[in-house]
Amino acid sequence: MRSFWPSFESDLAAFWSAPVVEANLIVVFSLLGALMLGLLVGYERSYRGRAAGMRTYGLVCMASAALTIVGGYTHQWFGGQAVAGVAVDPTRIIQGIVTGVGFLGAGVIMKEGLNISGLTTAASIWAASVIGVLVGVGFYLAAIMLALTAAICMVWIPKLAGHLPSRQTVAITLRFREGVTPSEEALQKTALARGYEIAPGSISISHSEGKTKWSFVAVAFDRTSGAPVTDLARELAAVEGVDGFHLAPARN
Repeated sequence: MRSFWPSFESDLAAFWSAPVVEANLIVVFSLLGALMLGLLVGYERSYRGRAAGMRTYGLVCMASAALTIVGGYTHQWFGGQAVAGVAVDPTRIIQGIVTGVGFLGAGVIMKEGLNISGLTTAASIWAASVIGVLVGVGFYLAAIMLALTAAICMVWIPKLAGHLPSRQTVAITLRFREGVTPSEEALQKTALARGYEIAPGSISISHSEGKTKWSFVAVAFDRTSGAPVTDLARELAAVEGVDGFHLAPARN
């Protein structure tokens, strides 16, 4: 018993030796910095009411930094004991981070009919993990610049895109009454009369219980030609043979 305590105290003291404490402080400050940068990028998503907000981005960025930075301090693992010959490949750590964040990003991508949403959130979560990796390897300036440019892209690029030439795109689903057989030519003429054209290859047709459902994407000729979605909804409600419909701006 007497021989046990000196050995135990020596092993415990190794975890609080000066080199180990210094390594811990570097890791702690890196984690705090990664957390701040992650929160910066996540604020825009949180402001827009997205499912992934500041907490998600902060945690992803901080965890990525933690996993990366510990690979550089293998000589201080377990209080600097029993790690002789341990070799850690940082590229494999980064690969594991990217793979894990990929699953998280896939979880925020949603597909509803012809619309796909969440791509920007998924891409920005992936960017947050890269910011954490940069912090972990010590590229602090690069991490700060990536965080700032990512935040600027998400805030200002949509505003810039709003001033550039664009065309309104509407995802349309029409449900017809039993026995009604729609005509693609008639739909094309109807769309043209309202300033739209049906995107080639976008028509999807299904039939169930005697009723037919058509889904397609209508693209305006130019920025001002397409009728507003509210006007389209009002007109569709009055079309004979249409049992129901769904209109939504096509997003991706």
